Amino acid sequence: MLRISKLTDYATVLLAALAQREQDCVSASQLAEDTRLELPTAAKVLKTLAKSGLVQSLRGANGGYRLTDPPQDISVADIVRAMEGPIALTECSLEPGLCSHESQCTLRGNWQRIGLAVESALEQLSLADLYQAPKVPDQIAQRTLATFKIV
Repeated sequence: MLRISKLTDYATVLLAALAQREQDCVSASQLAEDTRLELPTAAKVLKTLAKSGLVQSLRGANGGYRLTDPPQDISVADIVRAMEGPIALTECSLEPGLCSHESQCTLRGNWQRIGLAVESALEQLSLADLYQAPKVPDQIAQRTLATFKIV
């Protein structure tokens, strides 16, 4: 089963909350309250997002966090990479030499194609797409699928 981690899921929730208050600087405690996440978890995720450059951390009495880019310019792939690292479904999709069966494997190229398709789909969806009410769920899927073909 392909699945993102809970922390990546929480990152999307926190980023969506920030996106809805795009111009505001919001404290970690306020974001935790708004999203119903525990404060230590929210703070940990926000630090990771700040380190990756998706959010900016500001100190002081009016400090907190805010998005570094507009929500439509932040892709779901950006969020996944910030929290999980490079997007790859198998070890051999990351770089050559990580799998001991690589020299005999006839599926490596296909797994790489599948990984690229998944990454492309995540690139096509923005943070704005995540928090806005879906127009029609199929429209987003069709737009995403139209950008690549798996043959």
